[in-house]
Amino acid sequence: MIDRVSTALKDFLKQESAGGIVLIVAAGLALLIANSPLADAYFGTLSTKLNVSFGDFAINKSLLLWINDGLMAIFFFLIGLEVKREILTGQLSSWDKASLPLVAAVGGMAIPALIYVGINWNSPESISGWAIPAATDIAFALGILSLLGPRVPVAMKALLLAIAVIDDIGAITVIALFYTGEIKLDMLGGGAAMLALLFVLGRLKISSSIPYVLLTVIMWVFVLKSGVHATLAGVTAAMMVPVVARDGSKLLEHMEHGLHKWVAFVIIPIFGFANAGVSLFGLSPADLLQPLPLGIALGLLIGKQVGIVGFAWVAVKAGFARLPEGVSWRKIHGLSLLAAIGFTMSLFIGNLAFVDPALIDAVKLGVLSGSLVAAFAGYFLLKSALPDEVPSNDHLPKEEAAVQSA
Repeated sequence: MIDRVSTALKDFLKQESAGGIVLIVAAGLALLIANSPLADAYFGTLSTKLNVSFGDFAINKSLLLWINDGLMAIFFFLIGLEVKREILTGQLSSWDKASLPLVAAVGGMAIPALIYVGINWNSPESISGWAIPAATDIAFALGILSLLGPRVPVAMKALLLAIAVIDDIGAITVIALFYTGEIKLDMLGGGAAMLALLFVLGRLKISSSIPYVLLTVIMWVFVLKSGVHATLAGVTAAMMVPVVARDGSKLLEHMEHGLHKWVAFVIIPIFGFANAGVSLFGLSPADLLQPLPLGIALGLLIGKQVGIVGFAWVAVKAGFARLPEGVSWRKIHGLSLLAAIGFTMSLFIGNLAFVDPALIDAVKLGVLSGSLVAAFAGYFLLKSALPDEVPSNDHLPKEEAAVQSA
């Protein structure tokens, strides 16, 4: 059992780390193309309208929105599966495991949002973007962490993962409460009916993934038309998937592993490529000092450090939590900088918060500048904090030693 858990964690971390590197390449390529002679073709392709209709029922969106509303629903479905697994059997399954990442994640969401609000207090056109710097991009963060190799203790990777999962829960809650448009009750009712059917499937512990997928797609269409953001359909549908099916198979784990490569290596890089492109022509330092991009950049850079390290320190000193073995405060500081890489989720929330292209470009500037500085700072801080040699596994718990040695 321990060997299986260790193998699953190792596979997960490998996929997320490699996917983060692919995401970095995709984002860099988008920036390059957006500032080249191919810029018009890039932006023109993303704005191309695609229509899908079933009789009188039609969905007509630009390619960019199909990516952000459609492909990202699969990403959020995976998040839902991960959250359920972590709560039931993983890093959030007990207070002893969850206390430190929970407190750190709360600080890492609250302080960045407060910094953004403070900077944008007198800018009513941009105040709605307060949640943008509260996000963490787990793929990007683990991608940077993977560059440090086997010197990184598994406990650090697990802590960063747990903080990011809790951060995702917070982001999902924020999207549901604050970034929902006008509600169409008939469509929402249709989505609720699909969710009820998914609940029945889960209670019956149906072992085939096909009915879950079909009902989730139908639910996504209803929710898309309801005014509630469609990606939330993915999260709620995932929560209905049973951990163990009626035939004894680990359905949730099977679906999670099946989606990981597609999300890490296809969906998230496509999202990054479609959303990271911003023209830098005519950009001056003054543009980066405007309240919107400045609030995002400082919220990520300063807010994440103060929130994660500060809240964690108070929790440990108060006896509510404890540091994992082999994880020092300097390493926690380095993790807080990696958690300041907001890329995917920050850009996603930015697209929900604003419709003005100029404001969305300002969001991209803030997210990219803050995330880039955080990535470099976190990498070099952790490089100096980690030992030059891979630690011996003799003192590690069996499950951690198995992952470390692999």
